[in-house]
Amino acid sequence: MSLVSAFVPIWILTAVGYAACRWGPLGEGAASVLGRFVFQLAMPAALFLALSRMPLSVFDGRSLLAFAVSTVAVVGFGWVGASWLFGRRPGERPIWGMAAGYVNSANLGIPIATQVLGNVSFLAEVVLLQVLVVTPVILVALDRHSDPAGRVRVRRIASLPIRNPVILASLLGVACSAAGLRLPSAAGASLTLLSAAAVPAALVALGASLHAPAPTRVEPTERVEPAERVEPAERVEPAERVEPAERVEPAEPAGLAELAVITVLKLVAQPVVAYVTGLALHLSAPQLLAVVVCAGLPTAQNTFIYSQEYGVGEAVTNRAVLVTTTLSLATVAAAATLLG
Repeated sequence: MSLVSAFVPIWILTAVGYAACRWGPLGEGAASVLGRFVFQLAMPAALFLALSRMPLSVFDGRSLLAFAVSTVAVVGFGWVGASWLFGRRPGERPIWGMAAGYVNSANLGIPIATQVLGNVSFLAEVVLLQVLVVTPVILVALDRHSDPAGRVRVRRIASLPIRNPVILASLLGVACSAAGLRLPSAAGASLTLLSAAAVPAALVALGASLHAPAPTRVEPTERVEPAERVEPAERVEPAERVEPAERVEPAEPAGLAELAVITVLKLVAQPVVAYVTGLALHLSAPQLLAVVVCAGLPTAQNTFIYSQEYGVGEAVTNRAVLVTTTLSLATVAAAATLLG
């Protein structure tokens, strides 16, 4: 029942977001607005507070290496497999790999680690690895492919930690922890209030997004009608830019296949790779349990927030979060039973 209690709030808030967007007071743009709020404000506040209060002296190198190997293997395979298996474009591949191997180490990882592992010490290392290593790599790739000309701008990438609130807040949090700095009480209380909104807002945005895609596709088709006035001019050629939208449509029939592959990678392949690597590194039974349980956590809702921020893979990520979150209740429990 303890595991169920950790998952129930996630399902409830996601359902609330969907219901509020479809039948309640939230409009069609709710998912976008909430997503930007989480990405720009609430999530950076939560990450800064968590990392600034986390002592950096406690690390378990071999366990973290086993988890890192599983993450690199699965994210890398998802990144490449998105092209090989489903013909995803370069700009979509990073978010596809992230959906396959980026674990929910925050709102879901903490209660599961507390109840299954008894503490969150190793989970703190997972948070640091994902935020300071995996996230910057993913966001640099997304930032690069978001450039209309597809160019690599050194200045733009070098300034990414400053322009991206998630990376900036994480770096500042680590710096404060290393220096032993503490915020004034008023600033700390304000950030605490803001960070408390990150998880519920992200889940409500996730639920709202399940209803938002349908209306958003209708509006652009209605706006195509004025394009008939442009027919005499050769501006018809820019209409060919609408063709990328046709690439999104074929993704829907393949959606089930993509979702199945992501789910298997996330809930089966990543824990198995972590387990095998842990055995090779001669981890103790408690260490092995911690590595496998953390590797078996579902896809983080951050993946959906990032895909929404950069406008790629939203249809895949929002469903991947829901499906892996639901099924992980059984897979994490099975891993804990087998290894515990």
